Amino acid sequence: MASPYSLDLRERVAAAVVSGQPCRKVAATFGVSVASAVKWSQRLRETGSAAAKPMGGKRPRKLADEVDWLLSRVNSEDETVTCRSLALELQERGIDVSHHAVWLQLRRSGYSFKKNTIRGRAKAPQGRQSTRAVETASGEA
Repeated sequence: MASPYSLDLRERVAAAVVSGQPCRKVAATFGVSVASAVKWSQRLRETGSAAAKPMGGKRPRKLADEVDWLLSRVNSEDETVTCRSLALELQERGIDVSHHAVWLQLRRSGYSFKKNTIRGRAKAPQGRQSTRAVETASGEA
């Protein structure tokens, strides 16, 4: 992963631009792009520092508040649910997510995809707890 330029370089470039020198000339002198020189000088004017913004971190999860509803819906025995149908139900509730986001939340909650009983259910290795199936098999085996 790329790392930000040093704070020393950022401050020297931004100070040169703020002092009135043209951005293109400053960028050529210090060997950085014109866009970087402009952004660093703007950040220096706005915040008083040309330091880089924090990198990385975790993105907030859209379904964090809906975990209880999602798990209760999956555990309901009245019908078989799929990730796509759950995504559509969530859209009706005002939460716009993809079926993949639903699957990721189920995966974080301990569910895994299991083959249905007709084709032969995958088993957990010895000494490991088996996971719950997301979908149930239709019909008799």
